[in-house]
This record gives sequence, C-alpha cells and structure tokens, in this order.
Amino acid sequence: MDHRQLLVRIRIGPAVYGGKPWFRGHRLWVSLILDNLYDGLSIEEILAEVPQLSLGDLRACMT
Repeated sequence: MDHRQLLVRIRIGPAVYGGKPWFRGHRLWVSLILDNLYDGLSIEEILAEVPQLSLGDLRACMT
C-alpha cells in the first residue's frame, strides 16, 4: 500500500484528537486498533468488534 492509499484511509491533523491518527469517516484512533492487535486479538476478531472498518483500513494502520 503506497502513501496515497494510506491517506485515503487514515487522517492526521493537529486540531483533531490531539494529532493522533484516526480512520477517515470514523471516530476511531489507529492506536486503539494497534493496541488490540498487540494484545493478541486477531484481525477477524477486530473486524467483528468494529464492523465499520474494512480489512483495508486494518492493513493501512499496520503499514
């Protein structure tokens, strides 16, 4: 996934969420998903818990 494709899915702005990256169109921090992956949740479990995200969104945050 190249830089342009990431920007379609993940946004960063100093005036929003204190500069933390979030998923475009959702009120969800990328760090929350990364924390869940670190804690051992599988991609399938995360997608079941947060169905508004797509597999592409998860791939973008892991890149």
